[in-house]
Amino acid sequence: MLDRVDRVQLAVRDGASAAQTFFNLLGAGHVRDDHVRVLGARRSVVQAGESEFELLEPDGEGPVARHLERWGEGIFAGGFSSPDLQGLARRLEQRGVRFAEEGQQLFIEPEQTRGMRMVISPAGSRQDAGLITGLYEVTNIVQDHKEAAAFYAGAFGLDASRFCPVGSEQYGYTGTLTMFNPPQRLDRIELTQITEPTRAMGRFFARRGPSIYMCYAETPDVAALQQRLRTHEARFAGDPGDPERPNLFIHPSSLHGMLMGVSRTNFAWTWSGRPELARTGG
Repeated sequence: MLDRVDRVQLAVRDGASAAQTFFNLLGAGHVRDDHVRVLGARRSVVQAGESEFELLEPDGEGPVARHLERWGEGIFAGGFSSPDLQGLARRLEQRGVRFAEEGQQLFIEPEQTRGMRMVISPAGSRQDAGLITGLYEVTNIVQDHKEAAAFYAGAFGLDASRFCPVGSEQYGYTGTLTMFNPPQRLDRIELTQITEPTRAMGRFFARRGPSIYMCYAETPDVAALQQRLRTHEARFAGDPGDPERPNLFIHPSSLHGMLMGVSRTNFAWTWSGRPELARTGG
C-alpha cells in the first residue's frame, strides 16, 4: 500500500534559509508555505525532481522543537505515498499502529515503527524540477533487519517476496531493501543492522538507536550535480568520473544536517536485485 518514497521532512532552524539551500544545490522550486499543527511547525515545501522536501521550522512546543533541541538540524521523517490513504489508515488501525491525521497526510511517531518517523501522503504525479529526478530510498537503522522487514510488510501491505538482501563491509551493515514495486521502480525502505560499530553508521546508531539515517536520490547527470555543489562550495564525497562509482554523498553540513546520497539513474539496481537494469552512461 506504499508506492513511492515521495518526500523527506527536515527539522531546520530557519525555513527560508533551508529553502534557499535546496534552490542552490538541487535546483529545487518553491511549492508552498503552511503550518503543521501536529508537529508544531511552520513548513516550507520545496520540490526537486518529482519529490518534495518539507522544511520544518518550530513554531512553539512540539516534535520539531524537541528534535532540534536534542539533535540539531537534520532529517526528521521519511515520507511515502499511498494510492489508498484511507485504506492504509484502516490497516494501521487494525494492526494497532497509532497515527495522527492532518491535511490529507498521516503522521506516525517513531515509537510506532522501528524507530523511523513517517509521513504518508496521497499518491500523485509531479513534473520533474531541478537536478535530481527524485528520491527512491530512506534508511532506517534497526536492531534486527529481518524482524523490521516483517513489521513493515505487515503494517504497510508490502509484498515481502519482493524484498532484497543488502549489505556493505565498507559501511558496516547487513540488511533488507523493502522494494515497493520492482522492477518498475527502485522505491524502498533500506533496513540496516549494524555489523561494524566503529563506522559512521555504527556511531550514529550508538548515539540515537533505531532511527532514520539518510535518504538517496537519482540524477541523470552526476557530474552536473557535482559541478553545482562545487559552485556553491558544498561538501560532498564521490567521484562521478569513475564509471564503477557513479554516486556522490552530500555531507550533512551542506544540507542542514541531512546526509543524502545521489546515484546515476538506474545504477542502484546494481545492488537491488536486478543488476541487468543498471545501465551505463547518463
